[in-house]
Amino acid sequence: QVQLVESGGGLVQPGGSLRLSCATSGFTLDYFAIAWFRQAPGKEREELSCIDNNNGETYYADSVKNRFAISRDNAKDVVYLQMNTLKPEDTAVYYCGAVHDALSILRMCAEFRAVDTITWGKGTLVAVSS
Repeated sequence: QVQLVESGGGLVQPGGSLRLSCATSGFTLDYFAIAWFRQAPGKEREELSCIDNNNGETYYADSVKNRFAISRDNAKDVVYLQMNTLKPEDTAVYYCGAVHDALSILRMCAEFRAVDTITWGKGTLVAVSS
């Protein structure tokens, strides 16, 4: 059974950094793509970054490019999102999602399009405030 568990959220001051973790289990991460999303109060869910573990390619939304970095720990089957220079507008619940089939990977990673085959974690709250 595919399971994802996010952690690492919390309260941070503007300009600070956090590293979120997406712990995966129940599947072989090598054949999946993992994306990070966030949803702020009253707003739609926004995709931030994606890693295709089939080839290691990474993708970023313009809103977080050069501030956020996605990576994978092969030994631990964990995908990270390093977030730097955080701003109050980064406040949101952050989720990771996994897809396996080639079409979903293309849509989620290369095109940042919504797909209905995503397996979701339950999210972790990030609050950026002084």
